[in-house]
Amino acid sequence: MRIARVGFIGLGNMGGPMCAHLVRAGFAVRAFDIDERALGRATAAGAARASSATDAAAGADALVTMLPGPPQVEEVLLGGGRAAPGGATADGALAALPAGAALIEMSTSSAALGERLRAAAAQRGVEMLDAPVAGQAAGAQAGTLSIYVGGERALLERCRPLLEAMGERERIFHVGGPGCGYVVKLLLNLLWFVHAVAAGEALVVGVRAGVSLEALHAALTGSPANSHLLERDLLPLLRAGDYDEAFPMRLVTKDLALAIELAREAGVPVELSALVEQIHRRARARFGDAAGELSAVALYEELAGMRLRFGEQPGRGEEQPQGPKEGALGPEARSG
Repeated sequence: MRIARVGFIGLGNMGGPMCAHLVRAGFAVRAFDIDERALGRATAAGAARASSATDAAAGADALVTMLPGPPQVEEVLLGGGRAAPGGATADGALAALPAGAALIEMSTSSAALGERLRAAAAQRGVEMLDAPVAGQAAGAQAGTLSIYVGGERALLERCRPLLEAMGERERIFHVGGPGCGYVVKLLLNLLWFVHAVAAGEALVVGVRAGVSLEALHAALTGSPANSHLLERDLLPLLRAGDYDEAFPMRLVTKDLALAIELAREAGVPVELSALVEQIHRRARARFGDAAGELSAVALYEELAGMRLRFGEQPGRGEEQPQGPKEGALGPEARSG
């Protein structure tokens, strides 16, 4: 069945631009978010306004969800009331989807919840893909996201026009059966946040030991130790003190907790990952829930009494401002 009518729930920094791309691709999109401002932006982009999550799902050929985490995914799709085992309540969006529809769940969530969602979807004759994304808010704006799809290939091909409207065609990966998309995304995030901590440590040590930040960064990015984070993602921080508030620390620690739980369920001890999780939790406690995803680097800056900024390298032993520049990161700016 061709997909023409799309429900979209979750219009934040990622979901809002993704929804707009679907509208521009010619889909009839009915969107919902509890944030009236986000909903207003979606309707300004051409989406129809839904009055609720169930209203967004009603009559849709496909429903896309892009939500903060498992609790929100469960509440939106399965509802808050009591349901039969494996089922959705009447106030859940899944219960409003017609038989034959597709559910494309694009949040960073857990495979365990995905199993429950699939069971509830199957009861209604609805098929499901887990299809979380990577590429940050900039990728969502540009329509160049990477998408990691778990589920049946036939359903992926049916939904491909939607995915290609939101992501880069060559970076839509079918990574396996149900739940595999969630697994890959959690491990991708885990490795990225490991890199963030490692890069922060290495850069602070090198600059404190007397190497200029420009020289050190150039040497590392030209070496076997290079990473996408070091070469590209860290540049806004090094150039302008941008810790990337588009992805806040409350979501960073949520994703890391899910990755650690995944390792526990798989029976794999992950000592490094557990330590990295604790460093990011410390950064969240220090700078606040809304602080940017690179806030762990700020911990090292504070410990060393310096800032990692091109053009501001300290010499050996010089005194430098504690942490990021005033107003750029700190509890008083992070009350959300």
